[in-house]
Amino acid sequence: QVQLVESGGGLVQPGGSLRLSCAASGVAFSFAAMGWYRQAPGKERELVARVTSSFSTNYEDSVKGRFTISRDNAKNTVYLQMNSLKPEDTAVYYCNARPNYNAVDYWGKGTLVTVSS
Repeated sequence: QVQLVESGGGLVQPGGSLRLSCAASGVAFSFAAMGWYRQAPGKERELVARVTSSFSTNYEDSVKGRFTISRDNAKNTVYLQMNSLKPEDTAVYYCNARPNYNAVDYWGKGTLVTVSS
């Protein structure tokens, strides 16, 4: 049974920083592309950042230069460092795992990030 557990969300002022973590179990972590998605109220879920099993990364345009995704295969954990946060970053952030061997998408339950003064 695959489990993805996000943590690190919360309320932060504009310009502040947060680090999200996603601990994975039940999946061959080192063989999975890991991603962070977000969904704001009234909007569709969108990809924020992804890191492949070979450590290649890609980012949504609006977060480039502000967010950094990383993974620690020894800890089965993926991180999203978010700096210079803006009110438009407010959303529920979801962790995603897509193993190379079955291309199935697994999701966490999400963590809320609120950027407000």
